[in-house]
Amino acid sequence: MSLLVKGKPVGREIVTVTPDSAGWRHVGFAAQRLTRGEHVKFNTGATEVCVVVLTGVVSVGTPEQKWREIGARRSVFEACSPYAVYVPPRTAVSIDAHDDAEIALASAPAEGRYEARLIEPDTIARSVRGSGSNTRYVCDILPQTEPAESLLVVEVLTPAGHASSYPPHKHDVDDIPVESYLEETYYHRLDPPQGFAFQRVYTDARDIDEALAVEDHDVVMVPRGYHPVVMPHGYDGYYLNVMAGPKRAWHFKNDPAHEWMLSR
Repeated sequence: MSLLVKGKPVGREIVTVTPDSAGWRHVGFAAQRLTRGEHVKFNTGATEVCVVVLTGVVSVGTPEQKWREIGARRSVFEACSPYAVYVPPRTAVSIDAHDDAEIALASAPAEGRYEARLIEPDTIARSVRGSGSNTRYVCDILPQTEPAESLLVVEVLTPAGHASSYPPHKHDVDDIPVESYLEETYYHRLDPPQGFAFQRVYTDARDIDEALAVEDHDVVMVPRGYHPVVMPHGYDGYYLNVMAGPKRAWHFKNDPAHEWMLSR
């Protein structure tokens, strides 16, 4: 099974990854495009869900609360954070699109320890990671410092000609604080959209070793192993990461063969 899930160019469903389709236990991910006036309903079931308003303006509601007309970005490449809504398990959710919009649904198993809440852009930490052609721009939508049971959600902008998730790192062993076990999805967007990026997923033993050409709206699944991303000249990259595992902690291990560059 390929680790690349192609995005659909038309229709509401852009891409969907479930634990069953991925062959793992924790991470679910979906991206949807909504047209103005469209209404979507779903139930979170046995999972907590983070609804990320990637672009456009929507209202998100549960039986107890409604957050009206949230969303400010016309493009994920704007230098501002998104709106998001955290929803606990066993909750009915409704989404109304006030213009054309794109939303992401990140999910992972949960028991229901936290209430639904709005995550506003001005509460989301933004940072710069790396240097030189390894510089990228990080937006921590749902980091481990904020309440959730399993989910970790982050988006990253990678300029053209730069590498990201680099040096290659992995988080597939339950050995905290050295490393934590987290499944992960990468949802890719490209600017201009006809571009492509490269992502490699590989393990020390090379029992997984895939080099993937990624196009706009594609998802790369990372069950384990190192997973660097490289952007060609002329094309900026965006990805939304969803991570989850048995423990909600992000500890990673760099590939020892490439860790030398951090000391330069």
